[in-house]
Amino acid sequence: MADNSFSDGVPSDSLEAAKSATATEKLTDQVMQNPQVLAALQERLDSVSHTPSSYIETLPKAVKRRINALKQLQVKCAHIEAKFYEEVHDLERKYAALYQPLFDKRREFVTGDVEPTDAESEWHSENEEEDKLAGDMKNKAVIAENEAATAEEPNPKGIPEFWFTIFRNVDMLSELVQEYDEPILKHLQDIKVIFSEPGQPMSFILEFHFEPNEYFTNTVLTKTYKMKSEPDKADPFSFEGPEIVDCDGCTIDWKKGKNVTVKTIKKKQKHKGRGTVRTITKQVPNDSFFNFFNPLKASGDGESLDEDSEFTLASDFEIGHFFRERIVPRAVLYFTGEAIEDEDNFEEGEEGEEEELEGDEEAEEDDADVNPKKEPGQPSECKQQ
Repeated sequence: MADNSFSDGVPSDSLEAAKSATATEKLTDQVMQNPQVLAALQERLDSVSHTPSSYIETLPKAVKRRINALKQLQVKCAHIEAKFYEEVHDLERKYAALYQPLFDKRREFVTGDVEPTDAESEWHSENEEEDKLAGDMKNKAVIAENEAATAEEPNPKGIPEFWFTIFRNVDMLSELVQEYDEPILKHLQDIKVIFSEPGQPMSFILEFHFEPNEYFTNTVLTKTYKMKSEPDKADPFSFEGPEIVDCDGCTIDWKKGKNVTVKTIKKKQKHKGRGTVRTITKQVPNDSFFNFFNPLKASGDGESLDEDSEFTLASDFEIGHFFRERIVPRAVLYFTGEAIEDEDNFEEGEEGEEEELEGDEEAEEDDADVNPKKEPGQPSECKQQ
């Protein structure tokens, strides 16, 4: 019997495979020429969500090479931006020296070391005219009573509890203050911001000046915030300006029995062998604003902080920034509450805009019901602005 496994020297299996491949190609050509099939494939492709990174991966190597060049330029821009912020810090230092004489006078008025002149104490309020008219009406009837009251009215020294009132008015600070902190903060006379010297690493110091008191011997408590104003080598595109990266506190020299950052607890211990019980006292940490001067240290050994520690550190940095940018420059407005009212009004305005936007959307929906969709080519009506 003849062997049919070969035909003209070509294995029969190869012939069958070639015929199958040819048939598949023909079927594919027929399918791809079908407009309905092509439309279905295109729709399927369009439905797939494309991320920017997936799009970049599809680009030719030559284009990717140019994109890398753009990233090199972006890194150089980040370094120039860092230099810009360094010069801003120099300007802050320069103008801090111009502000300081005014802040020194503020301290003198607050402490009562200096009494403001009539010209210095003159201030025109927004409601001054209304107050003046109301006052004129009342003056005739109560002039004698007012004179007597003025004579008896107390005249305390300076502005009592100025900084303590600010702590009480600002939520971010009042949350840190415990009841036993309050009498200590009433001795606070001034808060200063000191910027780092030229050529030194970027930083600022908060100085809390206290009058002599029965709680500690320090006259000044300090908190130093260290800053970084350079792009991270591992992630240069994340640079958005100077950031606080660490902080140092100071040692408070508490007088005996006055340390509010610790509390003494009593604990009973039972002897394992004899069964006798003894009571021991132990000091444990206590919530207090003055823990502000014993901050958590940022991890510098490569170990990551836990979530609670990161939150605590971020809150500390935020408070330090708030003292520097808001409290110290605008202290009187936080004392009177005007700065807080301005912030509240700003937040309400944002909510109001959102509500107004929702109203506009509802109005558009209503308008769509009243004015049905127009046919193409039909002129649309103009809306009043």
